[in-house]
Amino acid sequence: MATAIYTHPVCEQHDMGSGHAECPARIAAISSALESAGLIQQLDQRRAPMASQDVLGLAHPDSYVQAIYDVAPSEGLISLDGDTAMNVFTLEAARRAAGAAVAAVDAVMAGEVENAFCQTRPPGHHAESRQSMGFCLFGNVAIAAKHALEHHGLQRVAIVDFDVHHGNGTEDLVKDDARILFCSSFMHPHYPGYFGKNISGQRINTPLDGGTGGAEFRAVLEDHWLPALREQQPEMIFISAGFDAHRDDPLGGLALVEDDFYWATKQFMEIADEYAQGRVVSVLEGGYNLSALGSSAAAHVQALLGQ
Repeated sequence: MATAIYTHPVCEQHDMGSGHAECPARIAAISSALESAGLIQQLDQRRAPMASQDVLGLAHPDSYVQAIYDVAPSEGLISLDGDTAMNVFTLEAARRAAGAAVAAVDAVMAGEVENAFCQTRPPGHHAESRQSMGFCLFGNVAIAAKHALEHHGLQRVAIVDFDVHHGNGTEDLVKDDARILFCSSFMHPHYPGYFGKNISGQRINTPLDGGTGGAEFRAVLEDHWLPALREQQPEMIFISAGFDAHRDDPLGGLALVEDDFYWATKQFMEIADEYAQGRVVSVLEGGYNLSALGSSAAAHVQALLGQ
């Protein structure tokens, strides 16, 4: 069965200013790597639709969603926080990033594709319930997970996040929902600098020391994440795919390589095959060395394709 990829040109028009690490070129870097690896033609290529305010409201209060709409500029650039800004295209890009994740859920649930990768920006896993931060406006993966539960009748889903930064936003957005297992690996101490205590069956935070490489990363997943996933038996697995855990990333500090992302993706797919009819939806988060981002995303997509 096919793997879908969702993207949209407006994701390259969202621009937070010259020199910003979360730059438009990230999308092109992934596209180029997929093309060079001969993978793009194997994918079911789809345009990311725009999420409505109601869909965004699955994870955020209506007042927060409306506030983002209200401050969206008609020209120039405005700052939401120390790391996150909006230009004239940002609101549409953010709505399409969330919309891609939701559309991917719908396509997977309909049996049109087995899994999907959302090649979109801005990312989402730092956006808390009422606060944009860390380049993120809306919690894309949390919104998609809530959509799977509320609109497709699933009982249990899991979110796995291997970004170099803790997915504090996702944690905040799903913390009161026992139907969602959230697993996050991240360098600590590092941005954002805080994370919640572990809750059996619901939250597994696995902080890693700076310089941690593939062997230690894989051991953490084998010892902590994979047993918890098998115990939960999720009906869909969501991946927050943060490739800034790569050893060459300028904002990172871990030492993973492409094969580590490939290996992790394969582990999640095996569990999805066992419990979730193969249903996996992956959403792009970090990754700021363009070469490493492209090659890591290509390895991730190759795994999704079953190769």
